[in-house]
Amino acid sequence: MNALAERLDEATLTGRAIPRLTDAADLDVPAAYEVQRALIERRLARGERIIGVKMGFTSRAKMIQMGVDDVIWGLLTDAMLVESRLDTSGLIHPRIEPEIAFLLDRPVRTPADVATAVGGVAVGYEVLDSRYEGFSFTLPDVIADNASASGFGLGPWRRPQDAGDLGNVGLVMEIDGRQVAGGSSAAILGHPLRALTAAARLTRAAGIEMEAGWIVLAGAATAAVPLPAGAHVRVAAAGLGHVEVTTR
Repeated sequence: MNALAERLDEATLTGRAIPRLTDAADLDVPAAYEVQRALIERRLARGERIIGVKMGFTSRAKMIQMGVDDVIWGLLTDAMLVESRLDTSGLIHPRIEPEIAFLLDRPVRTPADVATAVGGVAVGYEVLDSRYEGFSFTLPDVIADNASASGFGLGPWRRPQDAGDLGNVGLVMEIDGRQVAGGSSAAILGHPLRALTAAARLTRAAGIEMEAGWIVLAGAATAAVPLPAGAHVRVAAAGLGHVEVTTR
């Protein structure tokens, strides 16, 4: 597993795509998560720290497309957090998607803790960057690749009681003033809080406790779109404000 993690890590550091791991290795889903953990350990050894979880395949259409009946997840580190500018020159296949994000103000040990653990809600975006040639991968490949996580940004945090009903929040993403994606938070498992519950279930099964201060990206409300250099991106969500990023 360490050798496979090293290949993915090297691809990330150099910005050079690699063939799918499953083209040469017999990799199932449990083994893929082992590779993912080894990949994250390499990042932690360089001084990064885990600050949250990202969910993937939270739309029913994506599950059907990939032939799965459950979501996948990856880990977020502090090095992935984008402020207002993002250098895309080292990325391989940069794409971006709008997100709903949660901030935990207490540890989550079981899914039952989710209801009282959320301290903040925000509109956000996730930058995806598959490390595989041609943006082509199987389910174990994408899990091993930390669910294609590359970066993320967040708008202002809102208290849950001020965020309104999250079950049908309209999201719009613009690049250079032109709308490129739009959708509803209902596309995230019917309600983004279900993604948070799934995160608690899956991380607990993996022996990971979500901590106070962690961020959870609930999953995309729309398909990801290519992210060009020299662009200005704005993501807005009804009742949650907006977040912007400029690429170079």
